[in-house]
Amino acid sequence: MLRIPAFRRLWIALCLSSFGDWLGFLAQTALAASLASGHTYLAQNFSVGTVVFVRLLPAVTLAPLAGAFADRLDRRLTMVIADIGRFALYVSIPLAHSLWWLFVATFLIETLSLFWIPAKEATVPNLVPKERMGDAGSLNLLGAYGSAPFAAAVFALLSLLTGVLSRWVPLFTTNRVDLALYFDAATFLVSAATIFSLREISTHGGRRQVDGAPPSHPSVFRSIVQGWQFIGQTPVVRGLALGILGAFGAAGVVIGVATIYVRDLGGGGAGYGVLFGSVFLGLALGMFAGPRILRGLSRRRLFGLTISLAGGILAGTSLVHNLVIVVFGALLVGCCGGIAWVTGYTLLGIEVEDATRGRTWATLQSLMQIDILLMVAAGPFISGGIGTHVLRVGEVVFPLNGSAITLFGAGLGALAVGIIAYRQMDDRDVPLWRDIVDAILGWHPLTGRGVSTGLFVAFEGGEGVGKTTQVEMLASHLRQKGYDVVVSREPGATPLGCRLRELLLDPTGPSPSPRAEALLYAADRAEHVATVIRPALARGAIVITDRYVDSSLAYQGGGRDLSPRDIEQLSRFATSGLRPDLTVVLDLPPAEGLARTARRDREPDRLQAEQVAFHERVREVFRQRAETDPERYLLLDARLPAAEIHRHVLARLAPLLPDPGTPRPNGGGRRR
Repeated sequence: MLRIPAFRRLWIALCLSSFGDWLGFLAQTALAASLASGHTYLAQNFSVGTVVFVRLLPAVTLAPLAGAFADRLDRRLTMVIADIGRFALYVSIPLAHSLWWLFVATFLIETLSLFWIPAKEATVPNLVPKERMGDAGSLNLLGAYGSAPFAAAVFALLSLLTGVLSRWVPLFTTNRVDLALYFDAATFLVSAATIFSLREISTHGGRRQVDGAPPSHPSVFRSIVQGWQFIGQTPVVRGLALGILGAFGAAGVVIGVATIYVRDLGGGGAGYGVLFGSVFLGLALGMFAGPRILRGLSRRRLFGLTISLAGGILAGTSLVHNLVIVVFGALLVGCCGGIAWVTGYTLLGIEVEDATRGRTWATLQSLMQIDILLMVAAGPFISGGIGTHVLRVGEVVFPLNGSAITLFGAGLGALAVGIIAYRQMDDRDVPLWRDIVDAILGWHPLTGRGVSTGLFVAFEGGEGVGKTTQVEMLASHLRQKGYDVVVSREPGATPLGCRLRELLLDPTGPSPSPRAEALLYAADRAEHVATVIRPALARGAIVITDRYVDSSLAYQGGGRDLSPRDIEQLSRFATSGLRPDLTVVLDLPPAEGLARTARRDREPDRLQAEQVAFHERVREVFRQRAETDPERYLLLDARLPAAEIHRHVLARLAPLLPDPGTPRPNGGGRRR
């Protein structure tokens, strides 16, 4: 991409502009705190919060207007004028050295940015081949966010340099951030010169739609009204929206009070720059490394988990009165935030249909802007209202300033939101710690149900226990109640499964080795889950299967004496971790069960022909599994009359059944 000269120069301009934005943010908030340093703690918090507030205000109020003009103005001239205007405004801030002008200039700078960004976005499709637009977008994101750590480093260095210069130049004694503001202004001037040299940029947008140009958008509140209905359709999207808004709300509080917090810790501009840079360095590390290290972990679980971790770390860090530890904590918070952001962005692309994705994303963006704006404004007021306090425990003194307490509250809020989002979106039915270990070790993880509809019931047991009878009775009862019921079995539920069943059970054919037998059953089960069970659950049906994973664990694990862990791993791979909501185990002494099959069948199949000791081991595994997990299993004596067994099954299923014709509520796949 960077071999394309025109795009390379535009990308350099973007990097310079983004670098200037981040550097300007640091300098403006630091200057606001400095100008209010002689006032009360509330006034200092209010000054910093107001700067951030007016930086975000144009994006909420003027974004539709700027987007409407993006295709009507000369794009190259628009970007050049915006860069020159930002250069002049940044130069004016240290010259005026006034808090009110800082607010006005900040608002004007962000307004000019609103015109610069859509002009740049509309220009990119004219400079790169259409098939390379994805690469261009990735590079643009890298330039926009990757420049933040460098801006933080430069701000810290300039702050230190200003401190040295103040010994010889009186101007810098009371104007510690002026050098950063002048340096920031220079970046926009260089960006303007770079854009001006790009003759490839179209000289006018006109009123016609240019390929790749962003379409006009409705107002913020109209976008919310149109898109909210799409967000509320599924638990996954609701969880995403809640998690994203909660995370951005906490981020808004952090942005609003970070400057004062660093001052409370005894750090100056350099400390603020390092803290800011560590957050974005962690953000980059999380975006890049997190999904790769935890590649096997469910995205739905990972999203809520990382938001909760970020909130917990933020709350814990806020209680530590040590800048070095705080910087390290900020790095971890940024890392968790980066993982959550890239995971949430990916989930939106996967979970939301194409026809509604645009409106859903526009609604979330609008809500995020309002959310972060309100929290940025509220954070300093809360911090200033709390004020500065000291807690004495014996000889130990703990400073309890408003900024730290506010950050602690924001961390707890993010922790709670992350937990709620996790519960809304959780699609697996195994302990989280086990899932994480499997993902880190590279084992094939469980993916669980993956849908919130349908109900999955399995009947298990040894030979002759009456599974088929109970399956038919339950299916008939549920169909009479109006449910969509799918009856299945293993092996043999699919065309491939029928052929495998012949290989596995034919007593006259060649006998597979125990490991080969286990692999053949796993192959049948993988096809069964992929083509029968999951599609039925997705449409909201109740699936009743005669045998499932427990049969492999009992027959191949117990009967054939193979490693139970190996059989379990193989079954997890075959099913992607799909487990029944209820497993009914019918228990019967093997001798009685084999006697039943002998009366029913002319010739026993390969498994029925095994020795009684084999079937005793099979029975023991079934009983152990049912007895150790009574929440998921129902163990019944198969010697009871069929009607009585049926009543026990219906009583256990009653709380799990949805109303006929409606999807099963409550996220699916979790224990009840």
